[in-house]
Amino acid sequence: MALPIMAKATAVWLVDNTTISFKQIADFVGMHELEVQGIADGDVAQGVKGFDPIANNQLTQDEIDAAQADPAHKLQLKFNAAAQGEQARRGPRYTPLSKRQDRPASILWLVKFHPELTDGQISKLVGTTKPTIQAIRERTHWNIANIQPIDPVALGLCKQSELDAAVQKAAAKKAADAPVMSDDERRKLVSTEQSLGMEAEPRMPTAIEGLETFTLSGDDAQDDEEETADKGDYSDADSFFKLPEGNGEDEEDDDDAPSR
Repeated sequence: MALPIMAKATAVWLVDNTTISFKQIADFVGMHELEVQGIADGDVAQGVKGFDPIANNQLTQDEIDAAQADPAHKLQLKFNAAAQGEQARRGPRYTPLSKRQDRPASILWLVKFHPELTDGQISKLVGTTKPTIQAIRERTHWNIANIQPIDPVALGLCKQSELDAAVQKAAAKKAADAPVMSDDERRKLVSTEQSLGMEAEPRMPTAIEGLETFTLSGDDAQDDEEETADKGDYSDADSFFKLPEGNGEDEEDDDDAPSR
């Protein structure tokens, strides 16, 4: 059922100027019967000026008379041809003047964190134009250097439910338009629970990446044997001070040789 404009002010006028029951007034203006009774008692709508529904083309005097005569009669809003289609009117969202300067920041946030959203969806969310969105996407906006991305919900430009609905719709459309994956590609997909349960793989620093299998010699075991042989057995003092073989004979030959 259509409701009158300025419903509470209309209820105030009907309470003050007619003998229509609280139930009839409540049904007409879309309020609770106790709330209408509070208006009559002065507890509700204090300071609200009554809004005449007859002078403002919402009710006729005949309709009010019929309601006063019959407590079961329901008030009917007067038909206004000029008001038809007002609820279905579509257009850009109205943004208050105090928040219009925040729209570029919210557009940049949406473009950065939700690239799947179309220009039309962003336009409906924050009440802007497609050229402005395109300029921010291409970073050709006149003030792009000073714009910081801010969540439009935090700025009060849209509701969280509206943003979630737009993101879900864009994601569903993107998934529907995506090419069909092969069986091998589908097997590579891992669920979130499985990915969170996996251990982190160790990563090689970029500076030495590719050198993990590089060695100076081909056989480490052979190198160890050669080092052991060169060191010799020095378990006692005689072995430690023992001269290499052949060096003593050379010294004797040098002593026998005639001096010149």
